[in-house]
Amino acid sequence: MRFKGLLGTVAAVLLGLAAPAEAETGEIRLAEQFSMGYLQLNVMKHQKLIEKHAKAAGIDAKVSWFKFNGPTAVNEALISDNIDIGSGGVPGLLTLWARTKGTSTEVRGVAALSSQPFLLNARDPRIKTIADFKDTDRIAVPAVKSSVQAITLQMAAAKAFGIKEFEKLDHLTVSMTPPDATVALMKGGAQISAVFSVPPFQFEQLESPDVHTVLNSYDVMGGPHTFTAVWTSARFRDRNPVLYKTFLAALKEATDIANKDKRAAAAYWIEDSQSKLPLDKATQIVSGSQVRWTMVPENTMKYAEFMVSVGRLKVKPTAWTDYFFAEIHGEKGS
Repeated sequence: MRFKGLLGTVAAVLLGLAAPAEAETGEIRLAEQFSMGYLQLNVMKHQKLIEKHAKAAGIDAKVSWFKFNGPTAVNEALISDNIDIGSGGVPGLLTLWARTKGTSTEVRGVAALSSQPFLLNARDPRIKTIADFKDTDRIAVPAVKSSVQAITLQMAAAKAFGIKEFEKLDHLTVSMTPPDATVALMKGGAQISAVFSVPPFQFEQLESPDVHTVLNSYDVMGGPHTFTAVWTSARFRDRNPVLYKTFLAALKEATDIANKDKRAAAAYWIEDSQSKLPLDKATQIVSGSQVRWTMVPENTMKYAEFMVSVGRLKVKPTAWTDYFFAEIHGEKGS
């Protein structure tokens, strides 16, 4: 991980902007979602890293956490000023960036959180590819039309059936939280046929001998891609420059911890989610060969290009740096 320049910037701000810090709100409200894709947030919460770095900057920070399911709920909370930091899949960030671009509340990414695949798992042995779904089948996703899983399913449909058919499977999708979708899939019956899920739930599903993987998001994207990211508004960043830098420093430290002590990070996730997943299994998942805990955006432009091509994004970015704030621009993102 390379963030020496970023940390140097953070240190300079913490040392040099003590006076303006008194005018800042001193409060930061963060969104998190279901899955292990937000592991650094679990670390930050348990080790109080935001509070730690804010205190070093002379701010007695109040930190609040809120859990949402799907990007629409996160983005509406951010726009309505009920949270300060949003999190989710790249399409959620792109959607809000395009919606707010050029306004005082323009939203951009702060950093990525992870690159890791998510899996489309099915119970019916008849379903071997997405071409095998019938009109009577139902596919659970965290949020229809808007979640990263829903957009990735559209991308897969465009590849399989042609770009004009990108919505071919949309009428089969239903919104369900990953825990509820996992229970439904494991139980069987007619409620749902498949789940486009998130870790660790996708791996819990595969513990059943009746469940198999139909699609891996890395296959759709042609390789590794950012799964989760965090974003905020220019308004929050401009009004709270020191607090913003302390959040970046806390995120960098949490990313380092997630990479160095995956077992501890997995334990934090288990406690926060009240999961019954054994710690050894959770540690195995966060240590997976296809999993990277990194603040560097990866292959995010593929989402942007697809969403523009099908009219889901009205503003076309020229590069990933258009929708991420400048502090991360020195990294080799994509």
